[in-house]
Amino acid sequence: MSHGDEQGYSDYGDDAGHTRTRLPDHDPYGGAPRRPGRSPSRGLITVVGVVVLLIAAIAFANRGDHSSANTSTPKSSQPHTSPTSPTGTHPVQTKTNGIPSNFAHTGQGAESAAANYATALGSDGMFNTERRREIVQAIADPNTVSTLQSGFDADYSAAFLKKVGLNADGSAPKGSTFVNRTMPVGTKVTSYSGSAATVEVWCGGLFGLAGDTSTNPVSSSWFTMTMKLSWSNGDWKVLESAQKTGPTPVAGDNPVSGADEISKAVQEFGGFTYAR
Repeated sequence: MSHGDEQGYSDYGDDAGHTRTRLPDHDPYGGAPRRPGRSPSRGLITVVGVVVLLIAAIAFANRGDHSSANTSTPKSSQPHTSPTSPTGTHPVQTKTNGIPSNFAHTGQGAESAAANYATALGSDGMFNTERRREIVQAIADPNTVSTLQSGFDADYSAAFLKKVGLNADGSAPKGSTFVNRTMPVGTKVTSYSGSAATVEVWCGGLFGLAGDTSTNPVSSSWFTMTMKLSWSNGDWKVLESAQKTGPTPVAGDNPVSGADEISKAVQEFGGFTYAR
């Protein structure tokens, strides 16, 4: 697997920065600049809102009334969990080299493993030789760990680190904060057996240097990682991974934060252990 399979790596080419398209201030699908919509009848909305609140209040007050002879709800009318809702077991409690491990021998366990492994492979730790080798040792299948390790070591060369503005040890230059994070949005199993699984992980990513003199400011991206996993020694392990761009939503109207705010957020907000 090459660094082209990971967030932020394949997009460099001969240029250290991403190609970014600045969206216009107007509706990207055509039309005048976006403005908050106005209702033709504010009074009607107010009346409807009051009625809804009253109904909700009455329902809340009657929750404790068990005088009805039959308070059970027929199974057929009970709501069903949406496939995209958070479901399933809690995240694992054990870690290997700081990465969650000992996932359940189920499709759900494979999804959780893939999400956590995507986060590790898309972290700033991959730019430091020692930490990178710890990550690969923790998540790779024993049969592919040597291949993956040598591939990553070649990808994160001194020339590559210099190109993205980092020091030789993968650290940020003085006065800057290096940001490389992968945030899984959802997972999908495309194939599963007792010994192997293929999982797609839809992710958002952040990459760049936050600092007043940075020529590679922190930018966001969207991509999908596909991981082939094997069940090895009681856990899901990575055989190989690939990446493609998107699905990418339309950018919002949020104002861009300054370098100081981004640096503070990266230092104060930690990551997660993922599970469905």
